[in-house]
Amino acid sequence: MIKDKSLIVSMLLATSLVVLFLSCETDKAIKVPFKVDIAIFNQDKNDDLGLKAPKGIETVTIFKPNDSTNHFNNGAVMTVFKNTFYCQWQSSSKDEDSMETWVAYNQSDDGKNWSEPKVLSETLANGYCTSGGWWKHGDTLVAYINEWPDDVIPKGGFTYYKTSVDGVNWTDKQPVLMAKGTPLNGVFEQDPHALPDGRIVGAAHFQPGLIASPIYTDDPLGIRGWKRPKFSNNSVKNNVSREIEPSWFLQGNNNLVMVFRDQSSSYYNLASVSKDRGETWSIPVITNMPDSRSKQSAGNFNNGIAYIINNPVNNKTRMPLAVTLSDEGKLFSTSYVIRRGGKDIQSLRYEGKYKRLGYHYPKSFVWKNNLYISYATNKEDIEYTKVPLTSLTLN
Repeated sequence: MIKDKSLIVSMLLATSLVVLFLSCETDKAIKVPFKVDIAIFNQDKNDDLGLKAPKGIETVTIFKPNDSTNHFNNGAVMTVFKNTFYCQWQSSSKDEDSMETWVAYNQSDDGKNWSEPKVLSETLANGYCTSGGWWKHGDTLVAYINEWPDDVIPKGGFTYYKTSVDGVNWTDKQPVLMAKGTPLNGVFEQDPHALPDGRIVGAAHFQPGLIASPIYTDDPLGIRGWKRPKFSNNSVKNNVSREIEPSWFLQGNNNLVMVFRDQSSSYYNLASVSKDRGETWSIPVITNMPDSRSKQSAGNFNNGIAYIINNPVNNKTRMPLAVTLSDEGKLFSTSYVIRRGGKDIQSLRYEGKYKRLGYHYPKSFVWKNNLYISYATNKEDIEYTKVPLTSLTLN
């Protein structure tokens, strides 16, 4: 029995401080980076969630398969370089991620009339390729290409790049490099953005397997100097992290928020925060943003408004496609339907592995006061929807 009252008081005080510290750490760990006013989504209205479409939107088909072309197409990513539109995607004859999958791209001067698909990267002799997205700096266009060798076990890949000054002639593929000069042993996510100071922040799925992590570089071309920051995944199952296929936006306080697909099928987005330009990140937590367990695309308009483009449903149906807005990136309270389900979606014309109705894997960029959203409809048609920013007003 302790008789020294001062010692008892000291022990109680120490215990209280420990409890307070642990409580603060727990609160810090479970703090949700953003919230959504879920009342804006009427989940009983399957076709459009009760959302209105923005005024003046226009949908364009970039590539439509026929009997003599490949029937599987997905992973569409667009950009504009020297006033010319470009789109890349992965293509195969019938099935997703088959061993003959290659990366196609085409271009357009007006965004409406597109060239025939050209080869950006041929399939591998011992694996396949998928689209990795774009970057541009000055007079150089960078195309990222993900390679998936079949001898990499567990399943994983590498990131390569090509550059061009005219969008026609390309350099040979070279490995994207980490800060120590070693190859990026992972596949690149298609949504890198630049901070106001020029730092590029993106994400990759690292080997062994597919372990998602933010990455960043201060190389303006985005081809070297990538760093993997301090980041912890919630879990890994079958060599795949729970968090996959992220994109990110900037909050009004300059915090970075990375939004993830939840592979554990909660049908809500996960999110993580960085307060130091992407060098450290919080452990991802579940938000209340409904999601079909698919890729999404997040970003900011020039006026700072944050947006998330996804299928905001609590099931695996990848429709409708919507854009949801927040003025500071903390409360998302306004949403618009971009593509409806029901009678508005074209029929699935060709069968194939993992093909189904829906608007798959959206990616986006802002150019000349318009939001461009590219996606694959039914994993078949490569399309985009152009949305005037003036029609995306906050409620």
